Amino acid sequence: MISRRICYLTLLASLLSATPGQSQAPSVAPPKSLFPNAELLTVEDDIASKLVDGVDRFLLRKTAESVSSRSQHWQRDFASPKAYNESIQPNRIRLAKILGAADQRVTEATLSRELLIGSSTGQTPSGYRIHAVRWPVLEDPDPQRSIVSVYGEGLLLEPVDPSAVVANVIALADCDQTPGQICGVTEGLAPDAQFARRLAMNRCRVLVPMLISREIQPRGNHAKLTHREFIYRSAFELGRHVIGYEVQTVRAAIDALGSKLPVGVIGSGEGGRIALASAALDTRIDATCLAGSFGNSESIWDDPIDRNVFGLLTEFGDAEMLTLLAPRKVLINHAHIPTQQIEGAGGGAPGTIEPITLADAQREVQRARQLAQPLINKRTWEVHETAFGEFPCDIETTDRFVELLTGHTVPVSAESSPADPGPLAVTQVPNESKMQQRLVEQLDRHNQLLLRESPFVRQQFMKNLDTQSMEAFTESSNAYRDMFRHQVIGHFDDPMLPPNARIRTTWENPKWTGYEVVLDVFSDVIAYGVLIIPKDLQPGQKRPVVVCQHGLEGRPTDTFLDDHYAYHDFAAKLAERGFITFAPQNLYLFKDRFRTLQRKANPIGKTLFSVIIAQHQQMVDWLQSLAFIDADRIAFYGLSYGGKSAMRIPALVTDYCLSICSADFNEWVVKNASTRHQFSYVGTGEYEIFEWDLGSTFNYAEMAALICPRPFMVERGHFDGVGTDEWVAYEYAKVRNLYAARLKIGDRTEIEWFDGPHTINGKGTFDFLHRHLNWPPSNPRAQPTSE
Repeated sequence: MISRRICYLTLLASLLSATPGQSQAPSVAPPKSLFPNAELLTVEDDIASKLVDGVDRFLLRKTAESVSSRSQHWQRDFASPKAYNESIQPNRIRLAKILGAADQRVTEATLSRELLIGSSTGQTPSGYRIHAVRWPVLEDPDPQRSIVSVYGEGLLLEPVDPSAVVANVIALADCDQTPGQICGVTEGLAPDAQFARRLAMNRCRVLVPMLISREIQPRGNHAKLTHREFIYRSAFELGRHVIGYEVQTVRAAIDALGSKLPVGVIGSGEGGRIALASAALDTRIDATCLAGSFGNSESIWDDPIDRNVFGLLTEFGDAEMLTLLAPRKVLINHAHIPTQQIEGAGGGAPGTIEPITLADAQREVQRARQLAQPLINKRTWEVHETAFGEFPCDIETTDRFVELLTGHTVPVSAESSPADPGPLAVTQVPNESKMQQRLVEQLDRHNQLLLRESPFVRQQFMKNLDTQSMEAFTESSNAYRDMFRHQVIGHFDDPMLPPNARIRTTWENPKWTGYEVVLDVFSDVIAYGVLIIPKDLQPGQKRPVVVCQHGLEGRPTDTFLDDHYAYHDFAAKLAERGFITFAPQNLYLFKDRFRTLQRKANPIGKTLFSVIIAQHQQMVDWLQSLAFIDADRIAFYGLSYGGKSAMRIPALVTDYCLSICSADFNEWVVKNASTRHQFSYVGTGEYEIFEWDLGSTFNYAEMAALICPRPFMVERGHFDGVGTDEWVAYEYAKVRNLYAARLKIGDRTEIEWFDGPHTINGKGTFDFLHRHLNWPPSNPRAQPTSE
């Protein structure tokens, strides 16, 4: 196909050896007759790489700025402790939603003590027994079924003498430690780190829930994921979270203990993070101890992905979350935890747990004190902090915590808390591996139940879409578009910069010329693409444009050079039919580099598409400014990840007059949340693909409703592994119903099925473009008017 792309002013050999994404020829100024206000593009390096680097800097800056902007979400009233609690209640409600912990728990939670597994030695008042316990947390989400689908499991340490109990404590180990280890029942931790055992010796009734671990197992299509990431993936798509499930488990444990005694929660490592979130949401917790887990939260994008919480940093850093505990008692141990690295080589997300420096931890505590300064001044809230020995919850920490919780000095008596607790007389060791397996399986099953219910939830969500008239539809769909923009995709309020177009002539073909174009969008953010103009463009003529979007790891050149097996030069072929085409460079390339952008965007309530949509708006605005382009006839046509773009970008960039989704249209929520279907993303390496709470809001039919009444088309190959014909047809039927049955504009939508794989077919879609862009295929020199 070399004859189809003779490079302008350069040797054929240099064209063939050029690095993808680099300049294909010396910089040649574009004609002033076409681009009177453009400057010459002179960049020689890979522009796509510069694009990704710039977005990275932009997102890091936005993350840093989130700290100062959080105050707009808070209206703290310091008149009294009661007034303070009432004033921060809206923040609690929002935090529960953000963490996926807003579901109603089982109303009558009771502890099931299945097995006595051991008891402490001696007949002192500190003697206690240990039980394996189970308690209900959540019911099946079907409102017509009252069946418990999520249970908590763990160990209960209970003093032999019930009258001796001074407090109820929920003790949370790091997720890669077990309840048995911090109770001294199983091996793995030194005696000083067995903090649940120490609490029991100080007359506390101690419930130790099992957390989901980061053990790695094969999942789905040969991906290897930690247990936490496996649960996180489906849950995230459905508006839930592994963190939220564990917070719900802690709160249900408090329900089940059902005592008027003081209630405390103490956590180490990951357990400390769950303890903080639990105490922030549950005012029944009187005292909280956080060990080795409190500090700089702005770096969570680099943590294990199971800590990725959409929108958290817009309102809550660790300091803001800590103020939800006021005026209750807090002890923070700035312990040094070891570094942990998750490589992500098996398809899971890479992540690192770094020790929180003492300076960062103390700075965050000081920030919390400043946020609640009037409570500090009135001495109604005290935050105690210290750094004890090598273990996050060592003897001194637990003793100090019991003093805060109960008001008693520890030890209660010399004989009740010996320095050396001695060995446990264990009668049976719990099978904690089976316990972990049950927890993972039931949370997966609960996610699948949520998935089953999600069509009914979306139906309720979309109930205000009014199809009685086109005017009513337009008005009601605009309200949903606003929700999609701000709550799902995420929107940057920054004003866009002037485009400052930089252009060079790079490709010459007998039928068209290709120009590289770079535009400014935001500070550090550019848009880049290739504009292809047919050579038969007449002076004064305005032509329609088709924006041709590549897929995952793609380049603009994939759409018009070398007959790529997936794209088949569709941008060039459309140019040969007389259309002007534009091939943008989207962000989804360079593997972990772009996936890390999603990780950086999510905590501030944004996504990759928050940036991509701004880039496309700037591109469309610029295209509309060109004298030879018909501003009303700019279409979008994307394949694979470009098809994913075709569902989201035209939904929000309404200057696109139509959209074609190729090799992507699907029952998207099933594709992202199902652990049963082979085409699901749960078991693949695309760890960035999951979008917060689409299950309750916008599946592809709902996104198509935001494109409607503009023309919309699906291109589907029978053998495309992105999905199955059955699921594609199921979701498209809803789109067809909206257009044809409810709005009576069935001529504006269609689906083409073809006998092929994951590829551009370019037959029915080309006809669709000619028809709806009013560009006759038989006479490309004609000057038709726009519809």
